[in-house]
Amino acid sequence: MQVPKAVICLPTYNERENLEPMLRALGEKGVRVLVIDDNSPDGTGQIADELVRSQAARVRVMHRTRKQGLGPAYLAGFAEALALGYGRILQMDADFSHDPKRLPALLAAVADADVAVGSRYVEGGGTVNWGLGRRLLSRGGSLYGRTILGLSLSDLTGAFRCYRREVLESLDLESITSTGYAFQIELIYRVVRRGFRLREVPFTFVDRRAGKSKMSGAIIAEAVWKVWQIRLSPATRGSLPRR
Repeated sequence: MQVPKAVICLPTYNERENLEPMLRALGEKGVRVLVIDDNSPDGTGQIADELVRSQAARVRVMHRTRKQGLGPAYLAGFAEALALGYGRILQMDADFSHDPKRLPALLAAVADADVAVGSRYVEGGGTVNWGLGRRLLSRGGSLYGRTILGLSLSDLTGAFRCYRREVLESLDLESITSTGYAFQIELIYRVVRRGFRLREVPFTFVDRRAGKSKMSGAIIAEAVWKVWQIRLSPATRGSLPRR
C-alpha cells in the first residue's frame, strides 16, 4: 500500500473542546493526522480514540503516559511519522490558532524549499485577539532569539510548519532538550545551521477558541535562558551547512 504523502503532528493536552472540530476541518483538507496526547486529564485521548473508529483511514493516536512538554511530544510525533514513511511532516496547534485553510500554502511552499514556516510577521500575516502584552512578548521573543542566534527568520517561535522528511532525518533530534516554546527556536536553528532552504508563509494567528492557554512563566523563562544554551551547545555549534 502506498503511504500518503503528508501527515500533521497534532500534540494535545486538555483539548477535548477543540479536537473533534479540528479533525473535521483537517478531514476537509484530505490530510492524515497523528494525534499525540500527553494523558490529558480532561479525556482528550479517549475522545481521539473514539474519533479514530470512524476515521481510522486518516487519523492515528499516540498515547503518552504523562505531560512532558511540547518539544518531547513533537519529537515523538516526528519519529512516528518518519517510521511510517511520510515525505512531508507538518506541525500545528489543536486549538485553531493555526487555520487549517492555510495548510495548502505550507505544502505548496516546500515544492521549492526544504521547510515552510508559517509567519505572523511577514506581509500578509498577523494576529487577532491579542493584547499589547502578548504582542510585545511574541515580537520581543523573536527579536531576542534572532539577535543571539544570528537568524533572519521573522517568526522563530511559531509552531505552524512543514518539513521535508530529509530535513528531520538529517538532524540529531534525540539531542534536542527544549521542552516548551524554546523547542521551536532550537529546531529551526538546527535547520538553518544545516543549510536547508526556508520559506516563510504568511498566516493570521487567532487566539484559541476554547480551552486554556499552555503559556506560563516557566515556559517563558526557559525560552530566555535556553536561547543562550542553544547558541553555545556543541550539538548546534558543530552543525555545518549541507554540501
